[in-house]
Amino acid sequence: MSVGTGGAHSALRARDARGTSAPLHDDTAEAGPGLGIDPDDLPDGIVVADEHGRVVCFNAAAARITAVPAAEALGRRLEAALPLEDLEGRRWWQLTDPYGGLAIRNGQPERNLLLPGGREILVSARYVRTHPTGPVRRVVVCLRDTEARRRTERSHAELIATVAHELRSPLTSVKGFTATLLAKWERFTDDQKKLMLETVDADANRVTRLIAELLDISRIDSGRLEVRRQPVDIGAAVGRHIQAYVASGQPADRFLLRIEQPLPALWADPDKVDQVLSNLIENAVRHGEGTVTIDVAPSTSPRERPDEEGTANAVTSVTVSDEGTGIPEESMNRVFTRFWRGSKRGGTGLGLYIVKGIVEAHGGTITVGRAPGGGAEFRFTLPVATPAYLL
Repeated sequence: MSVGTGGAHSALRARDARGTSAPLHDDTAEAGPGLGIDPDDLPDGIVVADEHGRVVCFNAAAARITAVPAAEALGRRLEAALPLEDLEGRRWWQLTDPYGGLAIRNGQPERNLLLPGGREILVSARYVRTHPTGPVRRVVVCLRDTEARRRTERSHAELIATVAHELRSPLTSVKGFTATLLAKWERFTDDQKKLMLETVDADANRVTRLIAELLDISRIDSGRLEVRRQPVDIGAAVGRHIQAYVASGQPADRFLLRIEQPLPALWADPDKVDQVLSNLIENAVRHGEGTVTIDVAPSTSPRERPDEEGTANAVTSVTVSDEGTGIPEESMNRVFTRFWRGSKRGGTGLGLYIVKGIVEAHGGTITVGRAPGGGAEFRFTLPVATPAYLL
């Protein structure tokens, strides 16, 4: 079997049944320079059978995935060394018949198959022929564990369940109030109608926020989150959020804003910065206790040294902390994952995941730790360099 790039061919070495190494060459391959590859260095499971259907290569990943030692598989018939079944219980090698089937086939696409005991793996196969319709000289099988894909599928299922749950309550409320108003409009006073319509408006806003979160997650996961940079006064932005909380009934002395001057000019997406601040301050207000402290200060990136002028890697640092019980040490590494809600229920658990995605889309960093007052402390940084298209 040849492995290479362009016209270069290289031998893939495999252990024979005696444990010695023997190169597997494709007799039709032209000789040329190349890099020899040990099958055990490959991340996927590789099983190779010769023209007689006997296993001549069974790498370390294949042994790990199938739980079959390589020494037991080498030299055996392919269907015995790798007894696969499809999801309907049919013997896979009898069903596909790689050596005796149609001469125009060149392999099998990736699909889910079962090992003895019911363990599910992903399997694809390539039939190597001397010429397009000649006999099969070699069958190369690729094996992959399904655990990573299952985690992704579980994450998607959890997202769908969360969205369905979060949508059900406001939509039920909207439907109930609108149906009641339409059916019995004349029976209600103006104050009652206003209260119902305000409830409908609040629930509609809740649905709108959830849809916006879903769109943000989709863009973050696909790497398509756009950042439209403009000059941003981060201190004024924090002040607006504090004023909104005070106007809604929070005591003014619960918030402490400290701004270290002078702050460098910050270029960022103002809407997305507001989204980050909203999430972090709301978390501190809802889940924390005591004073919510917001510190805004100039800083430098810890990942690089400053340039000669000290501005190339300048950042603006924003720290939001409270005086509550904080986040348990064992949960620190899960704070920015999907559906993390901490010790209290409520919300979708998507806010901090989105915050991390927004900060990183700006080229910044975000961390979580324990505040001096004992509560949670979130700190994020945003680079302040002027966008290249303005230079």
